Amino acid sequence: MYVYAPLAHRMGLYTIKTEMEDLAMKYMEPDTYRYIAQKLQDTKKDRNRYINDFIKPLKFKLEKTGLNFEIYGRPKSIHSIWNKIKKKGVSFEEVYDLFAIRIIVDSAPEKEKEDCWKVYSIITDAYNPSPERLRDWLSNPKSNGYEALHTTVMGPQGKWVEVQIRTKRMNEIAEKGLAAHWKYKEGTPESNRDESRFDQWFQQIREALNTQDSNSLDFLQDFKTSFLTEEIYVYTPKGDVKMLPIGASALDFAFSVHTAVGSKCIGAKVNHKLVPISHKLRSGDQIEIITSAKQKPNIEWLNFVVTSKAKTKIKDTLKEEKRAIAEEGKYILQRKLDSMNAIMNPSNLEELTSFYKLSSSLDLLYEIATKKIDLKELKEFTVHGDKLIAPKPVKNTPEIKTETDFTQRPLPKKDTELIIFGESSDKIMYTLANCCKPIPGDDVFGFVTTGEGLKIHRTTCPNATRLMANYGHRVVKTKWAKNKEISFLTGLKIVGLDDVGVIHKITNLISGEKKVNISAMTIEANDGIFEGNLKVFVHDKEELDELVDALLNLPGIERVDRFDTE
Repeated sequence: MYVYAPLAHRMGLYTIKTEMEDLAMKYMEPDTYRYIAQKLQDTKKDRNRYINDFIKPLKFKLEKTGLNFEIYGRPKSIHSIWNKIKKKGVSFEEVYDLFAIRIIVDSAPEKEKEDCWKVYSIITDAYNPSPERLRDWLSNPKSNGYEALHTTVMGPQGKWVEVQIRTKRMNEIAEKGLAAHWKYKEGTPESNRDESRFDQWFQQIREALNTQDSNSLDFLQDFKTSFLTEEIYVYTPKGDVKMLPIGASALDFAFSVHTAVGSKCIGAKVNHKLVPISHKLRSGDQIEIITSAKQKPNIEWLNFVVTSKAKTKIKDTLKEEKRAIAEEGKYILQRKLDSMNAIMNPSNLEELTSFYKLSSSLDLLYEIATKKIDLKELKEFTVHGDKLIAPKPVKNTPEIKTETDFTQRPLPKKDTELIIFGESSDKIMYTLANCCKPIPGDDVFGFVTTGEGLKIHRTTCPNATRLMANYGHRVVKTKWAKNKEISFLTGLKIVGLDDVGVIHKITNLISGEKKVNISAMTIEANDGIFEGNLKVFVHDKEELDELVDALLNLPGIERVDRFDTE
């Protein structure tokens, strides 16, 4: 989910990307996966009937043009349907594009664009399009070679339907990714062959892979943000197109032009308006970089950039400066060691680095030069021959933590127990992650943090994929033990019709019938619709699900969603 599915997507291998996402979801969120799969199975007949009704008038019109074409409907993947449900906050039944209609035209290379627009014209004559939902990747193909026209139109029974228009060549590139891309590239005469965006993207990856001095976790993070996100297209003052990842800043653009331009950048003009170097770019922006000979990179710049190239170049410059300052530290240390009859060698430097708990000898020499380390502890070292031996650390009796931090959750009577698979079922110390607020019954995993022991996250937590991918060795499989003696705070968002007595009905159901404690409640009404945010104490997911079902059964209540409390 974190690397390989996005990588397949960026390489145009959509079939593999879809299969990977669905397989990952099958194990990470099994209940949701089964629910959507079952719903798709149940609605298959109705969907097929609808697709046929939708296609019939289009087929008739397309045949009249004499175009050689195929037209068919295909279901969306389970994972993409789930993403829509989460993003739009709707139910399965309300997801309008459960399937996409695909039209593939057999066109000669010189007539491809013309034919695709001709098909678009026929579709929009038959059905009304949504202007915001037109995606034109004919004029501006994606960096992975993907070309197509996507539009969303209003079909029969008032349903929105996505239609994808491609030629046979475009479809092959979409289905087979880079293999088809090179197959068609070979067919172009050498003289006409421009370096495609796909090749530029690969060239950037090669450059990133050649940078060996970053650690693997930093590399993975940079790789993800630089190469696996969707891209935006921006323009130089001369009108040349540059491709950057979403979230890129004016400083990223400066480094993409040239390292020297990036290093001297003091600001930019975006669409002729002056902006700071941290300004986030959007597709279609035209950027002019402003430089100064006095400017040089500083550590703050790392917060302003997302591209691997910019990060690497900034780190390299900072490292060079650090090395220059560290030379002074080397001279100070040399004098101290001489006075002790010890020598400056890698082994002694390593001993000192380890003693001061630093990650490298460069950091040690830098901190000596900047007076963060004054070397007064050197007198406690002993010298054997020319080797420095660090003093033995005094052992402290570790403090035993006897209580879990429950500051976020009042009403505790007894710790809720977690069982770790494959090990003992003894009670262990843990805290619940604030980013996703798990409650008993949620699918969870334990994450061993460096300072706070075991933290419990929901598998649907926004941070779950990143933690599992980057720190797999620190993930512990966990499940809840049965315990009804502690309440957990969780949030519910209720949307419905603003009717007389609706608040009374809700509070009566929660506190009266269900005997659930309400911690906080805010209600906002607007144009006959009310939105309520409640914080309630529940014992587990089962109790929460029962409460949600009961609320949905109240007249006028449209939606009840769980949200994570602050």
